[in-house]
Amino acid sequence: MSSIREKIIVELYNNSLQGGKGLSEPELISLLGKKKGAKPISKELQAMKQYKTLNYSKLRYSLNNVQKYHEGTVVKVAGGHGFILLNDSEEGEEVFVRGRDFMGAVPGDKVLLKIIADKDENNRSCTAVVSAVLEYTDKMLVGTVVDYNGEIRLSPATFSTPVPLVIAGFGGSTVRVNDKVKFEIRKRGERHSDHIATITGVFGCADIARVSVMAYIEDKDIPTEFPEEVLREAKEIEKRGIPSSDKAMRTDLRNLPIFTIDGADTKDIDDAISIEKTAKGFKLGVHIADVSNYVKKGTALDKEANRRGTSVYIADMVIPMLPKELSNGICSLNPNEERLAFSCLMDLDDSGEITSYRFVKSLIRSRVKGVYSEVNKILAGEADDAIKEKYSEVIEQIPLMEQLAAILVKNRENRGAPEIASTESKIICDEQGVCIDIKAREQGVSEKIIEEFMLAANNCAARVGMTNHIPFVYRIHEPPSAEKLLMLKDTLTAMGIEPKGINENSAAKDLANLLKDCADDPRAPIIHRMTLRTMMKAKYSEEPLGHFGLVMKEYAHFTSPIRRLADLSIHRILTDYVMGEASKLEKRYTRFSEENSTRATDTEIRAVNAERDCEKYYAAEFMKNHIGEQFEGTISGVINSGIFVELPNTVEGRVDVFTLPEGEYEVRNGIALVETLSNTAYSMGDKVKVTLAAVNVGMGQIDFRLDEVLVEKKGQE
Repeated sequence: MSSIREKIIVELYNNSLQGGKGLSEPELISLLGKKKGAKPISKELQAMKQYKTLNYSKLRYSLNNVQKYHEGTVVKVAGGHGFILLNDSEEGEEVFVRGRDFMGAVPGDKVLLKIIADKDENNRSCTAVVSAVLEYTDKMLVGTVVDYNGEIRLSPATFSTPVPLVIAGFGGSTVRVNDKVKFEIRKRGERHSDHIATITGVFGCADIARVSVMAYIEDKDIPTEFPEEVLREAKEIEKRGIPSSDKAMRTDLRNLPIFTIDGADTKDIDDAISIEKTAKGFKLGVHIADVSNYVKKGTALDKEANRRGTSVYIADMVIPMLPKELSNGICSLNPNEERLAFSCLMDLDDSGEITSYRFVKSLIRSRVKGVYSEVNKILAGEADDAIKEKYSEVIEQIPLMEQLAAILVKNRENRGAPEIASTESKIICDEQGVCIDIKAREQGVSEKIIEEFMLAANNCAARVGMTNHIPFVYRIHEPPSAEKLLMLKDTLTAMGIEPKGINENSAAKDLANLLKDCADDPRAPIIHRMTLRTMMKAKYSEEPLGHFGLVMKEYAHFTSPIRRLADLSIHRILTDYVMGEASKLEKRYTRFSEENSTRATDTEIRAVNAERDCEKYYAAEFMKNHIGEQFEGTISGVINSGIFVELPNTVEGRVDVFTLPEGEYEVRNGIALVETLSNTAYSMGDKVKVTLAAVNVGMGQIDFRLDEVLVEKKGQE
């Protein structure tokens, strides 16, 4: 229930929105329906006037500093603080709020908040307090059942409480301590810990990574089940196959030695390539599944693709954007099957410059389902007879691919594009979905070749949009802020590295030169990580703002329409363009490109966060069998409460400051945790030995104990 104070604030805020000049005490009493209980309202008004919350003039009350009040939606509450998305912010600004200032609001609640500062003590963006909860979420929340002093209680995953919630009902479910459950708040309190919960469903034991993943997916509203209408449309398309009418008026490329290269377990194959040497250079074809031919505007499939926005890949599990009848079936460029494609046909000279290009609706037949590891063996001269036989129809193209890709890589380097190395995890699960191993994902020569060819096709797609001034969905990457560049400069200086060329106006080439200069530094992985964190996040936009990281003015995503809404959107626009309807594009796609850019960005963020967050559950599940074992690793991060250590297999865990030698610790220069009396420093990049002390799968948490620093330490000034 809302307090009297909340209700007063809401009424006066609404009055100001309507251009009112405040409300009298009798008007407030009438609006709040408290004619018989006017005394508490009068008392509250006097208190709010005394503490300057309200102005009082001409017998009317109004909000003091009403311009500082905003409506918003709670997006996150964790670790004693949280964030609220401002409804009136065009940039999607999220405001920092301390946990105690939430008035019990939980993720999904609509709130009225008041801005109280532009920055907090940690220099985070403007801080605020919740003044009132306008609308309670009806979304099911997620938590873990815990034993609290012998009583079964609930620890929410989506908001922090010092004391677990009281459970008022179990919804007919049998629950055990450490079960992941979904719940609703049956009774609200003014603090998070005052809420009373009812359990509505049980996922299972939190010690199983897959259980925690499913709870996470539910909490983040990532759709896993397709509606019946969507499945019906997909099955009808699969059953129909490719009628002759769909093949008509297409460019027939079935005679070309086209083939695909993907991971061995890939089922949604949406890109294929062809290549030949010409007198002037190369003819490169990038052939993409013509998904827009099947996902028509306004259909249930189209609406569902927009709702999902992207496929989500978590360990061995795929949550597809489109049903398998399309993603793994009629749209997948399976070998020796006729498929409808959208082809980008490029002519490149010997220097790798694209001299001409065109997009055509095509009919293709892939010769072979290539596998990265097999193609890498061919390129290395290590292929056995079986592999050579499998690739016999296209094996002559493979050296040409390597030749052209090497030229394109060199061109990218000459443009000054920074080559930032980042470590990705490869999670290996058994048939039951249990993580049995984690490794650093390796990228071979053929993976890089395909990446370069896709970049070329994406560049051409954006050129169509920009050259013809048509509505489009661009992939943009804006330059880093001056603040972040200066922070990188200061951090590098503190590490004893001379940051040549790094200033508030640094170009991509300056960052590229930095990484080259530090290539032999043992701290190079940390420098790459810091450089990556300096970068802005790439996103989608209807405005062609260019791509800083690739040093390209023209860039878009054209090559993965099976799994990305942005690519599917571009295919729809380009289809009308190549069909000669350019004059209709502005009216047809202006709003479409704006809305789909926003939607593609939002769903990509959701998917990236899910993939990153859920990796932690699998890492913890794998490591729980190694408690007590010693490992060598690298300090990958420092905070006031401890240090983070990353192992060679990409698993990262925390060393709590309380397990370090007794003393007073502080973070210096963002790179070292320093004991102030002895000046002992634990710096990012240091090699260390740690023992695995504890694991919590349900929280995705790994705790190490520091045994030894493997490099001689110097004082950190």
